Amino acid sequence: QLQLVESGGGLVQPGGSLRLSCRVSGFTFDSVTIGWYRQAPGKEREGVSCISRNGRTYYVDSVKGRFTISRVNVWTTVYLQMNSLKPEDTAVYYCAAKSSPTCSNFEGGNDMSYWGKGTLVTVSS
Repeated sequence: QLQLVESGGGLVQPGGSLRLSCRVSGFTFDSVTIGWYRQAPGKEREGVSCISRNGRTYYVDSVKGRFTISRVNVWTTVYLQMNSLKPEDTAVYYCAAKSSPTCSNFEGGNDMSYWGKGTLVTVSS
């Protein structure tokens, strides 16, 4: 069974950077599309970024130019590099996977079949 484990969250000051990791096991890594999501207290889950099986990337407007998603197939890991962090980026970040080849409709997360348990990112001075 496919499993996803996030790491890399923590406390960072505004303007700082963090790199989140999503380690995938139990499935052929290069056959899955991976998305990053976040949920802030009292808010709905939000799709942040997605990387398809063939490496195409997508970002929600609020993180474009600040976040970068990448995948290293040999390590079965997807990264989310987050720069110029803002207090409004504070949330629990989750990675999720689906076996379809594209990131279409990734924002809602309803197409994702597997989810990690999340890692907390707090941006505060």
